[in-house]
Amino acid sequence: MTDQLSPAERFAASRTRAGLPILESFRARQRFDLDPYQIAACAVVEEGKSVLVAAPTGAGKTVIAEFAIYRAMQDARSKVFYTAPMKALSNQKFQELQAEYGEGAVGLLTGDTNINSHARIVVMTTEVLRNMLYADSDLLRDLSCVIMDEVHFLADRFRGAVWEEVIIHLPQHVRMVSLSATVSNAEEFGDWLQAVRGDTEVIVSEERPVPLDQHILMRTKLIDLFDSSGLVATHRVNPELVQMARYGGRTLSARQMKDVGRYHSRGGRPEAMRMDRPDVVKLLDSKNLLPAIFFVFSRVGCDQAVTKVLRSGIRLTTPAERDEIRAIVEDRCRTLLDEDLAVLGYWDWLTGLERGVAAHHAGLLPAFKEVVEELFQKKLVKVVFATETLALGINMPARTVVLEKLEKFNGEARVPITPGEYTQLTGRAGRRGIDVEGHSVIQWVDGLDPQAVASLASRRTYPLNSSFKPTYNMAVNLIEQFGRERTREILESSFAQFQADRAVVDLARKVRQQEESMAGYAKSMACHLGDFTEYSTIRRELTDLERKGISNTASRAEREKRQRQLTDLRRRLKQHPCHACPERESHARWAERWWKLKRETDQLNAQIRTRTGAVAKIFDRVTDVLVELDYLVPGEGAELALNASGRMLRRIYGERDLLVAESLRRGFWNELDPASLAAMATALVYEPRREEGQLGDRHLPRGAFREAFDRTGTLWSELDDLERLHKLPGSQPLSTGLALAMYRWASGTGLDAVLQEADMAAGDFVRWTKQTIDLLDQLSVVADGDVGRTARKALDAIRRGIVAYSSVA
Repeated sequence: MTDQLSPAERFAASRTRAGLPILESFRARQRFDLDPYQIAACAVVEEGKSVLVAAPTGAGKTVIAEFAIYRAMQDARSKVFYTAPMKALSNQKFQELQAEYGEGAVGLLTGDTNINSHARIVVMTTEVLRNMLYADSDLLRDLSCVIMDEVHFLADRFRGAVWEEVIIHLPQHVRMVSLSATVSNAEEFGDWLQAVRGDTEVIVSEERPVPLDQHILMRTKLIDLFDSSGLVATHRVNPELVQMARYGGRTLSARQMKDVGRYHSRGGRPEAMRMDRPDVVKLLDSKNLLPAIFFVFSRVGCDQAVTKVLRSGIRLTTPAERDEIRAIVEDRCRTLLDEDLAVLGYWDWLTGLERGVAAHHAGLLPAFKEVVEELFQKKLVKVVFATETLALGINMPARTVVLEKLEKFNGEARVPITPGEYTQLTGRAGRRGIDVEGHSVIQWVDGLDPQAVASLASRRTYPLNSSFKPTYNMAVNLIEQFGRERTREILESSFAQFQADRAVVDLARKVRQQEESMAGYAKSMACHLGDFTEYSTIRRELTDLERKGISNTASRAEREKRQRQLTDLRRRLKQHPCHACPERESHARWAERWWKLKRETDQLNAQIRTRTGAVAKIFDRVTDVLVELDYLVPGEGAELALNASGRMLRRIYGERDLLVAESLRRGFWNELDPASLAAMATALVYEPRREEGQLGDRHLPRGAFREAFDRTGTLWSELDDLERLHKLPGSQPLSTGLALAMYRWASGTGLDAVLQEADMAAGDFVRWTKQTIDLLDQLSVVADGDVGRTARKALDAIRRGIVAYSSVA
């Protein structure tokens, strides 16, 4: 292998071996040698710097994280935190690291789960780390490195700000390994990391380790998306595909082309035939393109697809594989209660698994999703119908990815998937060390434009834009630690302000260019007889007034006033010295250009004013609300200080931090029993789907809950008005949709009845219950007296059955 290297490459390799012994030791332990970008990133880590790695899904970014952990473990005391955006990812990484380093060395913290938190390697959700930093937790001692997986979640509208909070507030000595999908502005993000963290290098790789062959499934034929003749450059759309798209999925002879021409001239249009899902599965199986993931973008669609495939009689497993599947499923689900199995659809689910087919979406019980992932990784399940959540980091590579449609429902309307989403989804195709290439298959639908698909497939990047905005909890935590003025400076260092400032720099550059052009125009319109700018101003006012006209309903006084203005402007125009200039119209043309550019420049300057200090302005509005509500009080000099209420707010995290704090302060929940407090917590965290409405009073828990809910709802309305008065966006009303179901679950009602009441899939119910647990856990710590004790009882009441079973997921 060394003989094939150039002298420079051999020198670099020997330098790596000599100067980076930990990396060489790590490489020797791997099944595959590292790619050049992985070696470069790991070298940065060993040199004690931070690194941002942007590479496609499936390109092996995790190796750099594994090396960072391996390096930290060479030191006797160093600790390393691994943060992930989702609990499922945290759980998967926790299990992988336990297998590598042993149970005693690895911990897990996900809000509702605390396992071995003092371990040297701790896997956690990003929110947990943010809370640790604000609380100055003892667990931060000896922390040397933080790995931020899927750091492009920073752009997430709802949770992205947490990533920025962590990056800004981590102690400066802690190194960061940030792993991102391919984003088009990785260098900009890297520049910001360099600014706030120091010593950060950016490593970008566009190469997939397994090449991707992209196909369109039209009628019963797989057609290459791009021309593979070898005679033209790649990314040219396959001419055969273009012809078939035009003629309903058929390749036509010259004679047929004439017939089609006559057919079209009579207004006819051929329809392309679309294969049923069972036939697509059989086709892929016959071409050795399984295992495959079908992205369906709808939970109901996923479940229906599995049912349809099973009804067709398809069986993709051998008897030995079926025995192994059953053994794994029974072992993983042994703690589920017998009476819950039928409610969860266990037997139909098991039948599908034994035949090699499964669904994967958020409505599934977390335990079921984990089993599907495990069986797919072991090549026992061959076909998975999934929503796009599967594309987010979970390790489930396939040989083939099938996209049934290139649009999805975003909660409001059906929208095309973006190039970034396409890259993320197709990133699952191709298993390193198993497949020579991965395959993506797009099912044809009438009206699909091959050129548009090619554009989607060849644009592999999307920009990373900050979603950072100050919250009430953030404000009180930062003011307590740093004071108001220092906090404003810290917030100015956010990626949001960095991007705004970059935009300001670009806008300011454009303003300077336009001002230079305006100076040239002013020179060209200069008149030797007088001030032509003054003359052109009168001329513009006159023209604008003449064009504006006057309404038929205008009063006599209004008409007379307008006439006086016109007469005055015409008189001033004729009396102006420039009016007699022989080159007046030439000067006027330059003046028009000057005025047009001035208007554009004024607009740019207005944009600059709104963007400068934008984050700090929002922070000021947030603090004004907190001062008005008496959470912040005057401190020394011009500073603000926290009172007891402000210190309580410091420990309340979530979208409704201020509403929770204010409800506790006013004692609205003092009379609630555990089941009612669980229902109240659910009303605060639950976000209904768009089509779900509010439930009437008869669907609410009885007793003290109703009065407490009404008072909390009225308080929400008051806070919402106050926020809007201070030019803050406000929030959504409380939702009652899950309150009665949670009340009954906390009261001991069986799973079947609760899921019927909730009209909800088991996986969704578990997810919302865990968010309820998270809020109740905060209340158990923050609330004084009875409410704190009631919250602890409510926690015990709802952490049972499938919720308790899913506690690690």
